[in-house]
Amino acid sequence: MSSMMMMDRGMMNPMGTMGSSMPAPSMSMPSMGACMVPRCTMKMEKCSGGMKIHCKCDDEMSCAMLQNMVRMMCEGMCSCCAMMNGMVMCQCNMAMCTCKCDMTKDGCTITCTSGDKACCEMVQACCDCMTKCMEAGCSCCVCFNNMPCCCGKC
Repeated sequence: MSSMMMMDRGMMNPMGTMGSSMPAPSMSMPSMGACMVPRCTMKMEKCSGGMKIHCKCDDEMSCAMLQNMVRMMCEGMCSCCAMMNGMVMCQCNMAMCTCKCDMTKDGCTITCTSGDKACCEMVQACCDCMTKCMEAGCSCCVCFNNMPCCCGKC
């Protein structure tokens, strides 16, 4: 498995979210600005007050890239997008909670929590949904401020 995944910014709709109602560009059209994001293994789990996203990279270069991207962007809103065959299956925005990033030896952990009971339940429902999507074969893309920082599967 390659350690990088190409994300085409043309996949983003005008509202800044993944997915698009625009037709796909033809093969002769140049790329609309692509960015490379590290490919990693992801695991999502419920925790007290919300959820944790564990991103683990297989090699040092991907790990360093992931950690640098997360360090730069972790102050923004976190979102997760489950995709299958280029189509968005589910998108969860963590606007209802606070997300904190911690570096690990082989990647990072993103903890999204809320002190509000209803918001905590929403975050945990997002965790369940994203986990089921990944188990069914979807790739998950984690973004900060709608900028992808890593993609992977469970």
